[in-house]
Amino acid sequence: MLFYPADLIDDGGTVMASLPDLPGCRTFGETREEALERAVDAALTLITALVKDREEVPDGSPADGRPAVRLPLQAELKVQLYRAMRAQDVSQTALAERLGKTQKEVWRLLDLTHASKLDQIEAAFAALGYRVDTEVRAVA
Repeated sequence: MLFYPADLIDDGGTVMASLPDLPGCRTFGETREEALERAVDAALTLITALVKDREEVPDGSPADGRPAVRLPLQAELKVQLYRAMRAQDVSQTALAERLGKTQKEVWRLLDLTHASKLDQIEAAFAALGYRVDTEVRAVA
């Protein structure tokens, strides 16, 4: 799971949330909760830009008692798909050819802000030689 620890600064009316593992990822909210919710959106936007620019997507560091934001499940799958492509040096064009799709359709599979169908994400992993498994855990 992709969790990113957040540093929160309350200046008495506005709370700033920054995610140190994602340089430049900062947002604000009126409360800690709102700042953390907005931090998820900011992380999605920043990571999508990293993918578009073909940059590495960093893992989150240990929270060490700090609050952390978790990427939504589909976004995490898309990050893992992107990482699998990078590991095999497979371009969007090459994956599109393997899937019989357009490059635009493959981009949507990588765009963390686009809702994709799970079967299409699974097909993309399969085209790279991977299988998607699930795990459900009780929340402590």
